Amino acid sequence: MRAALRLVALIVGLALAAVSHAQSDHLQDISRLLKQGQHAQALERVNQYLATRPRDAQGRFLKGLILVEQNKVADAIDVFTRLSQDYPELPEPYNNLAVLYAAQGQYEKARQSLEMSIRTHPSYATAHENLGDVYTKLASQAYDRALQLDSSNSAAQTKLSLVREMILGTNRTAHAAARTEPAKAAEASKATVLAAAPKASTAGAPEARLAPEPKSAAGKAPEKQAGAAAGSEDASKAVLGWAQAWSKKDVDTYLAYYARDFKTPNGEPRSEWEKARRQRITAPKHIQVSVDGIKVSAIDANSAKISFRQHYRSDALKADSGKTLVMVRVDGKWLIQQERVGN
Repeated sequence: MRAALRLVALIVGLALAAVSHAQSDHLQDISRLLKQGQHAQALERVNQYLATRPRDAQGRFLKGLILVEQNKVADAIDVFTRLSQDYPELPEPYNNLAVLYAAQGQYEKARQSLEMSIRTHPSYATAHENLGDVYTKLASQAYDRALQLDSSNSAAQTKLSLVREMILGTNRTAHAAARTEPAKAAEASKATVLAAAPKASTAGAPEARLAPEPKSAAGKAPEKQAGAAAGSEDASKAVLGWAQAWSKKDVDTYLAYYARDFKTPNGEPRSEWEKARRQRITAPKHIQVSVDGIKVSAIDANSAKISFRQHYRSDALKADSGKTLVMVRVDGKWLIQQERVGN
């Protein structure tokens, strides 16, 4: 699934009752604390706010987002569940429940919550998109079950491969930040809040990019910098060559971009993976793969992490996704050692 479903990121301007200027200020202050990462302080303030306004929908919604940021999933689910029970006409609490359920692998519950969200607000685009992602995961599970019952079912294998291309890396991205989308506000007192699915903190851990090194006493920094830049350029060219071979359906050249010690996505034997890739590439009548936004980060002198946006088009499927490759330099050539969806 696309890293994660979309969790609503604005306090909804609920058309329930007029919100006073003082209430608006309180909510904005709490939102600011959350946006700054001061989650404990934000939770304390929102609890104080709700102590005198226990049914305030905006405050309760904001509390749910704070609990999500604190990775208190069960508590967040309880908040959004109660909010949906008290205000069943609101689509956003159902949507956020679905995001949390999906992060736990409870896709059937996520589906039910999203369908409730759409029932209350049929034009709610975020819920429709999230529902599509959930159906994609459910389809993957169904095709996988079909293959367990009949491993010779080539049609199911092809469909499973297509779906996995879209959701590859779901387990690895379960802790990645959820994509956020503003909710429409009916009141002028809306407060911006950053919201994310449960994730492990990565703050303060910048990547080691291929960048200029400080000058040494021997004055060789420019030489090293030039070498790093050349390595970055060569790695980028390799990615473009890989995408071009894929687009041309030149399977042999495409597979040649993968290192001997390439780690297959699901741990299957290399031969099985190559067979599946050949089938995936030769089956469509045409394929067009393009990449943009290539970023190269050094791991060491002969390996790097390359992230970019991949655009896949064929007569059977259209998909846009982030992708990350770990590449190694072997005999002067950059080869793919690991591959995953997501940056």
